[in-house]
Amino acid sequence: MNPLAPPGVYAPQEDTELLAGALSDEPLPPGAEVLDVGTGTGALALEAARRGLRVTAVDVSRSAVWAARLNARLAGLPLRIRHGNLFDPVRGETFDLILANPPYVPAPRGDRTPRGAARAWDAGGDGRLVVDRICREMPALLRPGGVLLLVQSALSDPDLTVGRLRVSGLKAAVTRRHRIAFGPVLRGRERWLRGRGLLSAAENEEELVVVRAELPV
Repeated sequence: MNPLAPPGVYAPQEDTELLAGALSDEPLPPGAEVLDVGTGTGALALEAARRGLRVTAVDVSRSAVWAARLNARLAGLPLRIRHGNLFDPVRGETFDLILANPPYVPAPRGDRTPRGAARAWDAGGDGRLVVDRICREMPALLRPGGVLLLVQSALSDPDLTVGRLRVSGLKAAVTRRHRIAFGPVLRGRERWLRGRGLLSAAENEEELVVVRAELPV
């Protein structure tokens, strides 16, 4: 998974790999409809397309849309790529699988709208600015039996994500966990996170999780 990632576009990292592993476990028939929101370089969308799935990829960043189109062309894989904010470009459509690697890192100035590359990770003071929107809006885009796979940090309360998806009528659970060393973003706000009680004094790794939610048939 080595797509081109121009400056300002989120490059595939451990969270991408974790979500790709969850994608590989899903028994989807060829031709199933997949939506990848916040596609970035298109890495996950391309993984799905390699399985013969019909993939739509969306990103709010024009640079990311350009990068995903370039990577799809280089890979020789068909992707339908749209520029827009989360689900806005696909209103009224439904999918068999939705992939989401949204911003999920709590930000010290959570009242400010993230700009530039920070849009890929900053998600308000509690890290749930986009995750909560996905929980609210995503169920309307799933077909019966359809699945959401979402990756987020333990810092942004996966249990709350599971609870909100269940309230919406989905079967939801954390299905994968993986601990990683702090990256540059977390290192830069480590003191603030500890002060907020989001990291204990002993923690020196971040836990990533995949939340899987399924709309009953």
